[in-house]
Amino acid sequence: EEGERTRECPVYIPRADIFESENQVTVIADMPGVDENSLDITLEKNTLTIRGFVEPETFENYTLSYAEYGVGDYERSFVLSNEIDRNKIEASVKNGVLRLVLPKMEEAQTRKIKVKAS
Repeated sequence: EEGERTRECPVYIPRADIFESENQVTVIADMPGVDENSLDITLEKNTLTIRGFVEPETFENYTLSYAEYGVGDYERSFVLSNEIDRNKIEASVKNGVLRLVLPKMEEAQTRKIKVKAS
């Protein structure tokens, strides 16, 4: 159940690319204008939620006469499988691009089974 927003601005769903390897899942999300101080990432049960807050840029002695893109906050949630090791999730952000590394639990990782001759 979501609460009521206290900020009056649009909320965008950030576009994301998801990559999977043997050991981890990586999520790359575009969140222009967001830095490490304006990000909130929470994990509740199996739901990972990312929120980014962007303050509109203003210039002294100027008024906006035309804008080609909207400025607003970002929010998106992902439901995690039981294969993800929740205690080892890492997040970093650079130039408005969020990178989440979701390591797989050792039991879920692909491993090679050695065959012995009998």
